[in-house]
This record gives sequence, structure tokens and C-alpha cells, in this order.
Amino acid sequence: MNFLAHAHLSFNHPQILVGNMISDFVKGKKQYEYDAAIHKGIQLHRAIDNFTDTHDATQYIKLFFRPQYRLYSGAFTDVVYDHFLANDTSEFLTDDDLKKFSLATYQILETNVAVLPEGFKKMLPYMIEYNWLYNYKNKWGIEKSFNGLVKRSQYLTESVVAFNIFNTHYEAIKSQYQIFYPDLKKFAAHQLLQILNA
Repeated sequence: MNFLAHAHLSFNHPQILVGNMISDFVKGKKQYEYDAAIHKGIQLHRAIDNFTDTHDATQYIKLFFRPQYRLYSGAFTDVVYDHFLANDTSEFLTDDDLKKFSLATYQILETNVAVLPEGFKKMLPYMIEYNWLYNYKNKWGIEKSFNGLVKRSQYLTESVVAFNIFNTHYEAIKSQYQIFYPDLKKFAAHQLLQILNA
């Protein structure tokens, strides 16, 4: 999953959200250097990623991207999930709800900027300035996110084909999201409960 889903699946726990958002920037034993609540967020992020990677819907969507992008098919799939989440009226009833959620997430991250890993700290101003979380709802926001994925990767050279795949198979991908996200939300809520009570 990408940033919007990880924020959303923190279930309004600020420190869990911080850990959930920064997890990909925290390597190895570094996770144990964080406060307990943030560390629990890192653990939740990793459980969410594992569930996502092994879900049938993810495997199905990756088939669209795999011929062109191979190992990166999962990364493109994560991004498109955020698009459908941003447009999911069962999760964000109105456009204003998504906007408020995005701004609240940025505020939590800015409040905790002192503990953010360097890579995430450098990225955060761009996330806020260009309102990534909110703009996942727009196809042009997904196109920009695909471009960002290429810039951060060592082996990708373009994302034009990926964006064409996204548009061509839009309805098929959407139908898989609709199967997948309720499963993920239920799993993440249960996982968080276990982590908090551990």
C-alpha cells in the first residue's frame, strides 16, 4: 500500500500513524530506536504490506503491470490502490472529508518532524506542498506518483506505459480494489489491536 492507505489504516492513532508512514525509511534494527507507539506503527505497516502482497487481488492487478515492469509491478499496484481509496465514498464520504484527513495527517507528521528519518523528512515538504494524499484521487496525481516512482528507482526509466495500463484496465483494477480493501481494513484493525495489547 502507498501513503494514503497507511495513514488511513492507522485508525486515528497519531503515533501509530507516524510509524506507519515512515516504515519504509527505517531499516533493520533502527526500528527499535523509536518510542514504543511509533515502533508499533512500523510493525503495523509491515503486517499491512505482507497482507497486501499476498492477497489475490494484488496478484491479479500485478499481472497487468508485470510484462513491462516485472518486480516493480507491486509498486505500481500500491499506488493505484491509493487512487481508488481516495475515491471510495464508503471511506471518505465527501471530497472535504478526504481533504481534512490529508491536512490532519500532514499536521501530525509536522508535529513529529524531530523523530522522522532523514529520507522521509526531506520528502515531507513536497508531500505537503503538492498535497499528495488528496491528489491521489486525480488521475494526474497518479501519473505524477508513477513519475516519482521512476525517479526513486534504480532500474525504471519510464512510467508512460504504466499510466496507459492503469487507464486501459481502470474498471478491472477498481473491481479488485473493492474486493481487497475491506479485507485489508479488517485485517489491519485486528492486527493493530493485537500490537497495542502485546
